[in-house]
Amino acid sequence: MSKVYLIGAGPGDPGLLTLRAKELLETADVVVYDYLANKAFLDFCRKDAEIYYVGKKGGDHTLPQDKINDLLVDMAKSGKVVARLKGGDPFVFGRGGEEAEELIAAGCDFEVVPGVTSAVAAPAYAGIPITHRSFTSSVSFITGHEDPTKTESSLNWEAFAKSGSTLVFFMGVKNLPHITENLMKAGMPGDTPAALVRWGTTCRHRSLVATVATMPEEAQKHGFAPPSLFVVGGVATLHDKLAWYEKRALLGKGVVVTRSREQASDLTRLLGAEGACCYEFPAIEIAPLTDVAPVDAAIDSLYDNDWVVFTSANGVDCFFERIDAKGLDARAFAGIRIAAIGPATAKKLAERGLRADFIPERFVAESVVEGLLAQDVAGKKVLIPRAREARDVLPEKLAEAGCTVTVLPVYDTRPVDQDPAEIIQAVKNGEIHYVTFTSSSTVKNFFAQIPPEVLKASAVKTACIGPITAATLAEYGFTPDVNAAAYTVPALAQAVIDDARRGA
Repeated sequence: MSKVYLIGAGPGDPGLLTLRAKELLETADVVVYDYLANKAFLDFCRKDAEIYYVGKKGGDHTLPQDKINDLLVDMAKSGKVVARLKGGDPFVFGRGGEEAEELIAAGCDFEVVPGVTSAVAAPAYAGIPITHRSFTSSVSFITGHEDPTKTESSLNWEAFAKSGSTLVFFMGVKNLPHITENLMKAGMPGDTPAALVRWGTTCRHRSLVATVATMPEEAQKHGFAPPSLFVVGGVATLHDKLAWYEKRALLGKGVVVTRSREQASDLTRLLGAEGACCYEFPAIEIAPLTDVAPVDAAIDSLYDNDWVVFTSANGVDCFFERIDAKGLDARAFAGIRIAAIGPATAKKLAERGLRADFIPERFVAESVVEGLLAQDVAGKKVLIPRAREARDVLPEKLAEAGCTVTVLPVYDTRPVDQDPAEIIQAVKNGEIHYVTFTSSSTVKNFFAQIPPEVLKASAVKTACIGPITAATLAEYGFTPDVNAAAYTVPALAQAVIDDARRGA
C-alpha cells in the first residue's frame, strides 16, 4: 500500500528522533530529506531505498517546493512507501501542511509523524526553558521570514511586544535588525533579555545572550548565521545558570574515527555523548573469507585443542558465523579453555554463552602470552582465530613455550576505498581537532589516503589506543598527543575527553 509519511526528524540530535520515525525509515521505499534533517538518520534506511536530498540552505533551493510536491505525488502514485523527512516538526514552519494538501488533491494517502520542534529543544539545550513561572506562562512561535509574496506582514508586533510571552523566532537571523526594531517600536524595552541558539542540540550547538537592542550587533560580532533561533524574554537570563549541554568537553570538536564501519559505533557514541562532531572515516573494513573450508575443518576438530585464544571481537563474530552455519553453539567448546585479549572480546564471547577463562591485565599480545604461561599453557594445543593479517608475536611466543599453535584466519581486513576530500578540507578549515587510531592497520590505511603532511600542517592531535599503534604512528613522524590509559575503546574515548577538558 503506497503512502507518504510526513515525518518530523527533530532538531538534529539523533537521540531525539522518535521510535515511529525510525521504524518508518527502516521500511520506506523512498526517503526524501531536508537540509536540517540529520544525515545520520539515513543509516536507518534500507540499503535499496531511493534517497532524495531536497534541502533549502540560505535561499539556495536544491528542489523548489512545487517540485518536491510533484516528487512525493509521483512516488506515491507509483506504488511506493515514501518517508518525507523534515527537520523539527513537519507542521511547525515545516510546510508539511502544504505538502499534505497537495497529496490530498492528488488522491494520495498520507500520515503525519510529529517530531520534536527546535523551538523547544534548542533553547532547552542552551539552558533556556521557554516557560517558567518566574517569567512567563505563555510562548509564541513566530516566523522570522514571512512569505515574500505577501503584500503586508501578518505579524502583530504590538501584540508580541506587550504580551509578556516568550517569543521564539524561526529563520530570523538575517532579519534580526528588522525584528528587533519592530519589537522596540511596538513598545518592547530595548533591555529585554534575548538569546540566539545556532544548530541547537547538535555537535555544532552555539548560543549567545544579549538584549533586544544589542543582539543584531552582537550576532554579527560573534558570527551567528542560519540556522539559528531567536529567543526573546526573561527566560533568556537563565542561560548561564542552566546551560547544561554547553558544558560538554568535546562540544564543537571534530574527531575522526578510523575504526571499521562495523566497529565505529561504540567510539562514535562515547565521543558524541560529550558533544563531539564525529567524522567516520573507516581506514579498514572487515571482509568475509572467500574460502571458509579451513574454518569449517577447524570447527570439526575443535575438541583437539586445549585452548582457543580470541584476539578481537571480530574474530568471535566471524568464527561463530561458521559455528552457527554448522548448526552448533557454545557447547562445541566443552572441555576447552578460552582466552580473550580484552573486555570487548570477552563481552562478545559472553553474548554467545561463553565466559573467558583468562583476560590479561594489559590488552596486547605480550601480556596474553605472559598470562597464558601462568595458566600452564606450555605444551598445550592452542587455536587462534583471527584476521589473516595480524601481528605474529602471540603465536611465535606460544610456540617458543612449547605450544602447538594453529593460526586460523577467520576474516580479512582491507583498506577502504573512499574519498578523503571531506576530511582533508575539514582539517584545513580547522574543523577537526583529533584523529583516533585503534590499531596499526588504521594508521597505515589512513595515511595511505591522507598524506601525513596534511596533519603536520595543522593543529590536529593524534590519539592512540596503545603502544603498538603508537609505534606505527611514529613511522609516519607523529608522537601521539593522547594515549589511552588502558588499551580499550572506552579508555581511548576518555583520554580524548580528558585532553579536551585540560585544553578548555
